[in-house]
Amino acid sequence: MFKKVKPYMGEYMSYTKKAILCVCIAIIFSVLPYFFLYQIIAPLIGGQELSLTKVAMLIAFTAVCMAGNALLYVKGLSYSHHSAYNTLKNIRISLQKKLEAQPLGAIRELGNGRIKKVFTDDIETIEILLAHAIPEGIANLLIPVIVILAMFFVDWKLALLCIAALPIGMFAMGMMFKAGTAKMGAYYAAGAKMNNTIIEYINGMEVVKVFNRDGESYARLENDITSYRDFTLAWYKVCWPWMALYSSIIPCIALFALPVGGWFVLQGWSSLADFILILCMSFAVGTPVLKALSFAGKFPQLNYKIDELEKLIDNPPLKQSERDFEGSSHGIRFENVHFSYKDTEVLHGIDLALKEGQMTALVGESGSGKSTLAKLLVHFYDLNGGRITLGGQDIRDMKIEALNDQISYVSQEQFLFNTSLYENILIGRPTASREEVLEAARRAQCDEFLARVPQGIDTMAGDGGKMLSGGERQRISLARALLKNAPVIVLDEATAFIDPENEEKMNAAISEVIAGKTVLVIAHRLHTIKNADKICVLNQGNLAAEGTHDELLRSSDEYRRLWKAAEESAVWEVRA
Repeated sequence: MFKKVKPYMGEYMSYTKKAILCVCIAIIFSVLPYFFLYQIIAPLIGGQELSLTKVAMLIAFTAVCMAGNALLYVKGLSYSHHSAYNTLKNIRISLQKKLEAQPLGAIRELGNGRIKKVFTDDIETIEILLAHAIPEGIANLLIPVIVILAMFFVDWKLALLCIAALPIGMFAMGMMFKAGTAKMGAYYAAGAKMNNTIIEYINGMEVVKVFNRDGESYARLENDITSYRDFTLAWYKVCWPWMALYSSIIPCIALFALPVGGWFVLQGWSSLADFILILCMSFAVGTPVLKALSFAGKFPQLNYKIDELEKLIDNPPLKQSERDFEGSSHGIRFENVHFSYKDTEVLHGIDLALKEGQMTALVGESGSGKSTLAKLLVHFYDLNGGRITLGGQDIRDMKIEALNDQISYVSQEQFLFNTSLYENILIGRPTASREEVLEAARRAQCDEFLARVPQGIDTMAGDGGKMLSGGERQRISLARALLKNAPVIVLDEATAFIDPENEEKMNAAISEVIAGKTVLVIAHRLHTIKNADKICVLNQGNLAAEGTHDELLRSSDEYRRLWKAAEESAVWEVRA
C-alpha cells in the first residue's frame, strides 16, 4: 500500500508519520483509564482500604487522559488531512501531466464520464483512506497488540482466552475481503459506465426529445443505473454475513475469558486480581481492533484505485522530442501513412504532398478518412506506420508545442470556455492587443452578432459556448485562428454551421486569411473548394485520385459521382 502511494506523498509523508504518532499516543490515553479503574476495583475486592484522595487522584488522571486523547486525536487528524489533501493534489497534477503527454485522441476515447469520475470521485475517495485509514487504522491496531502482550505478563492463560475469539473474527474478515475483492473490478467498471451514460443522456437530451426517443434512451440509462445497483447489492450481499460475524465477535474479546477465566479463579489456577486486570485490559482491545479492521477494508480499495489511475495513464505517451521546429519550409508530406482505430485500419498507406502556400482539399464520403488525416497532421494520434513531415521535419521529431505554433486547427465543433468572447479569441495569441483581437473578430465576420449581444465582445460565452449558435461559435473559432496567424491552417468542416447569408462573407474572410499559407481543407460541400490548388479524393482509407477540379471531373469516376451529388443537393428543396 505505502509503496504505491508513497511517490505521490513526497515530503508530506512526514505529516502522516506525525499523525500516526499523535493518534497512537491518543489511543494510549484512552487505554490508561482502564488501568486506573483496576486500581480502584482491586483494593475493594481484596478488602483493603482505599482513600478518597487516591480515588480523586485516579479520577483526575482519567480526566487528563480523556482530554489528552481528544487533543492529540484532533492534532493527529489535522496532520493526516494536511498530508492527504496535498497528496491528492500531487495525484491530480501527476495525472494531468501524464494525460497531457498522451495523444489527444486517446484521451477523448476514455470518455468524459470516466475522466470526470477519476479526477473527482475516485481521487476524492482516496482522501478518506489517507486521512483516516492509515493513521487511525495503524494506531488502533498497534495499541491492542501492545495491550495483549501486556496481558501475557499478567497471566498467560487468561491472555490466551482473551485472544481466542480473534481468529474467528479475523477469518470472517478475510472471507469478506476475498469475496469483496473478487467483485471490486466489476463494481467500479459498472460505475464508470453509468457515469458515461448519464453524461451522454444529458448532452443528447435535445435529440432524444425531438425524435421521441425518450423510451429507448431512458431504457439504456435505467439499464446502466440498474446494473450499478445490482453490482453494488451483489457486492454487499456477499460481504454482509461475514461483516455481521466479525463485527459481533471481535468486540467481545472476553467471550471466552469471562466464563472460563472465572472457572480458573475458582479452581485456583488464576488470581482474582489478575482476572479483574485482564478483564479491564480486554475493554481496551475489542473496540480499537474492530475500528482498525473497519479501516482494513479500505486498503484494498486504495490499491485498486491507484492501480486504476495508473492504468488510465498507462497508454504510451505521444511520440515527440524536445526539439523546436527546424523545418526548411511549411510544405507537408504524408509518406505511406497507416493508421488504425484499435484493431481496424482506416488509412492504408497514404502518400500525399501539400505544397507550401497552396490550398489542398480532402473530399470523400463520410468515413473515408478525411478528418483522421487532419487529426494526424496536428498529432492527435501517433501513426501505426509511415511518417508525416512539416518542412522536411518529422512531426514526431519536435515538441508538440512547437508543432502547435505552426498550425491553426479549426474543426466543425469548437469548444468555447465559459468566459468572455474576447478572452475566447485571445486564446489564439495571449500576447495580442485588444485592437488585434477586435480586428480578428471583424475579419471573421463576428461584427454582426457582436452588435446584438448585450456587452459586445465582452459578453460571456456560457458553458461550452451555449449562448451562441453553431455558426457563431465557428466564427469565434475562426477569429481565434486568425489571431494566431500560424503558417499552416487546417479547416475541418470549419464552415459547416454557417448560414447561407453569411457563407459568402465567411469564404471571403477565409480566402484573406489563407493567402500565402499552407492550407488543408476538409469539406462536404464541394462547391466551396472547387478552386483549391489540389483536390484529393479519399475512398475507404485510400487516396483514389488527386488533381484540380477540372482534371478530376475528366479522370475520376469517384469525384464525378461526388460532384453530381453535390450539385443535386445544391438545388434540393422542400415541396408541398
